[in-house]
Amino acid sequence: MPTTIDEPHQPARLQARTDIPGPRRAVVKIGSSSLTREDGHLDETGLRIIADQIAHLLEDGWDVVVISSGAIAASLRPLELDARPKDVPSQQAAASVGQALLATAWSAAFGAHGRITGQVLLTEADVIRRETYGSVRTALEAMLELGVIPIVNENDTTATHEIRFGDNDRLAALTSQLLGADLLVLLTDVDGLYTKNPAEPDAERLSVVEDFAALTGVNVGSVGSSVGTGGMVTKLDAAHHAASTGTATLLTAAENFGRGVAGEDVGTFFPAQQGRRRSRLVWLRYATRGAGTLVVDQGAADALRSRRRSLLAVGIAEVDGAFPAGVPVDVAAPDGEVIARGLVTYSSEDLRAMAGLTTKELRARMGERYGRSVVHRDDMVLMTSPVAEATGGGGASSKKERK
Repeated sequence: MPTTIDEPHQPARLQARTDIPGPRRAVVKIGSSSLTREDGHLDETGLRIIADQIAHLLEDGWDVVVISSGAIAASLRPLELDARPKDVPSQQAAASVGQALLATAWSAAFGAHGRITGQVLLTEADVIRRETYGSVRTALEAMLELGVIPIVNENDTTATHEIRFGDNDRLAALTSQLLGADLLVLLTDVDGLYTKNPAEPDAERLSVVEDFAALTGVNVGSVGSSVGTGGMVTKLDAAHHAASTGTATLLTAAENFGRGVAGEDVGTFFPAQQGRRRSRLVWLRYATRGAGTLVVDQGAADALRSRRRSLLAVGIAEVDGAFPAGVPVDVAAPDGEVIARGLVTYSSEDLRAMAGLTTKELRARMGERYGRSVVHRDDMVLMTSPVAEATGGGGASSKKERK
C-alpha cells in the first residue's frame, strides 16, 4: 500500500551499521567531486558504478532517491570553461547545459538495468514552504510507487541564493526528512570524517559519531572542491539535521558505497537520534529561513544563549526587513551572528516602534496588547550549529550579512 501524505513513512531510526542492510528507504547524495574527472568532464564511468550499486539495492526491495550534484561541473568541458563560474548568471547558464547532460547520463546508467529515472529540479523554497512541501512529497512518493528513480538536483538555472546553497547537502537532509528516510548516504571524495586532514599521517578516521558535541578538536575545514560548493561542515550539518529527525547517516567515499550499505566499517556512521523532537522546533531549525532579522543588544543575546529567555522588545536594537506577524524571523547578536529563530508576535512595522522599550513603557504608550514577548521561548530555537560549536568551523547559520 503506497505511503500517503496522511500516512507518511516513518524512519527506522537506525542505531548501528549492522542495522543498515535492508530493504530500506534511502536518500543517496553524490557530490560534484565524485561525478567529475579532473579535466572537468562528467565521470560517466563513476556514475555508472554508483548506478549499478543502487540498482542492486532496488532489486533487494529498497526505495532510493538520488540527490545528484554535478550539473554545473558537467557543463565545464562542453562550454570550454576552466573552472566553475563565479557570477550567478554564468552559473545559471552553465547549469542549464549541465542538467540535461546529467539527466541523460543517469537515464542511460539505470536504463542498462531496465530502470526508469525521473528528473526532479527543486529550489530550497520548494521543500521549506508549507504550501509546496506536501506537493513535493506526494510527487516523490508517486515516483517511488511506480518504480521510478527520482534524480533530484537543485534548480540552479533559476536559483539565485540557492545556487550557493552548500552542494546539495542541506537539500539531501531536507529530502530525507520529507520522505522519512531510514538512511541518508553522503558520497564524497573522502572516506569519512577524520580527526584532521586525512593527508596527515596521524589523522584518524572516526567510525561512529553519536554525539556531535564530542567533536571538539576535530578540524573539518569549510571549503569544498573546485567543482562543488560544499565542504565537510555542510555534510556534518546535514548529518546532524538527519539524525535529529530520525534518519541515520553514512558519510563515505563513492567507491565504498556498496560496502557501506552492506554494514561494513567504512566511512563515518551517524546513528539516528531516538525519540521525537517537537515538530514546530524541528521545522523552525531546519526547514525555514527568517523573513527578516531582529538584531538584539548584548544583554538580550546572552539571555537567549544561556538562559533560554523569551525575546522582549527592550532588547531589540535594529529591525531588518519587512514581514507580518506570525512568521519565522532570525535573531542576531550585535556582531551579526544568527543565534536563534522564532515565530514573531508583531509585524516589522510595529517592532520598529517598539524596539528598545520596556514592557511597562509599551503598555503605557501603545496599549495592553503590546506588552507580550516579541518571540516566546516556546516558539524559538537556538541556531548555533553544534558542528560549528564543537569544531570551530562555520555553519550555514553562523553569520548573517547585514546590509
